[in-house]
Amino acid sequence: MIISIVIILVLVICIYLLLNFYAPLGASQSSARRREFSQSNNYEGKSFINAIPTTMGVASSSKERMSLMADFIKGNPNSRPRKPLEIIPLSENHFAAGDKPRLTWFGHSASLLQLDGKTILLDPMFGRAPSPVSFIGGKRYSKKLPFEIEQLPIIDAVIISHDHYDHLDYGSIVKLKSRVKRFIVPLGVAPHLVKWGIEPAIITEHDWWDELSYEGIQLVCTPARHFSGRSLTDRNATLWCSWVINGQSANIFFSGDSGYGPHFKEIGEKYGPFDLTLMECGQYNKHWESIHMFPEQTVQAHMDVRGEVMIPIHWGAFTLSLHDWTDPVERVVRAAKERNINIATPRIGEAVQIGATSYPVEEWWNKQGSD
Repeated sequence: MIISIVIILVLVICIYLLLNFYAPLGASQSSARRREFSQSNNYEGKSFINAIPTTMGVASSSKERMSLMADFIKGNPNSRPRKPLEIIPLSENHFAAGDKPRLTWFGHSASLLQLDGKTILLDPMFGRAPSPVSFIGGKRYSKKLPFEIEQLPIIDAVIISHDHYDHLDYGSIVKLKSRVKRFIVPLGVAPHLVKWGIEPAIITEHDWWDELSYEGIQLVCTPARHFSGRSLTDRNATLWCSWVINGQSANIFFSGDSGYGPHFKEIGEKYGPFDLTLMECGQYNKHWESIHMFPEQTVQAHMDVRGEVMIPIHWGAFTLSLHDWTDPVERVVRAAKERNINIATPRIGEAVQIGATSYPVEEWWNKQGSD
């Protein structure tokens, strides 16, 4: 009995230390912060909420939960490429500010936006795996990124959509922090960054529909239908969002993670049309369809926000669901063609000039990732 009690106490102490002092987990919210959040229309009780009822992906019955668990244990041999994906290496010249706006996708949701002479990173997850422990979790499909972080110029702004590991990565932020002039994040995310050594003065937090101007670029923190959290105790302690990024030369919409909902049409009516949309289209499943879109819904969401050209994101880097790794892009391309939607499918590291007369449309995934 004494041995059992000692073991339990040791486990409790270890969990306490892990939750409070293991940096990659981030920070918890203080009571004062929670009181501030209570002023938000999107905060209820002790957590943020979606605008419409949204389930977090728990199967409705014990039988369904067991079936889902069995599917994950069994796995899908086609859920990741059989060999590492090829990337387009970037030289330092690539990061020089140009006259025309362009977007470079790095896999999943991480992107570099060059707009009006400014350099902006969107959800810069540059780590090996979307996990608090780098050697645990599904590894990145490509062996490396198209660049080394040391190659990056001074970053005018890092824009974050929410605090999940596949969007907000501790290791990436620590490597980037000396190069970034401003972090622009949804409510509650700042304490993570402060814990990781970011000066509070260069962080701004925003609620849905907050409008701000930074370095001549107009931004709006817009709704998404999702959730947040980095540990067992902080579900929905921070807000999740999408972003409108409007410069003189282009108007861009970044969806973040989101299930389909009426917010897309509302965003389009208020801030569209958009020259380019970055729309999530991967890691879906029928068990969590309210927090991640199926590819056909991705196309509809693009139409709802009144987008001109769409780049599908949230695929091509990590396996977080059970579908084939190419299923998201194949389905979204097919749905876009059926509805006469302009879609760009750049390779990882391939720059897309916004407003160009033509966009990359090669189905490169059919030539990569197989034996």
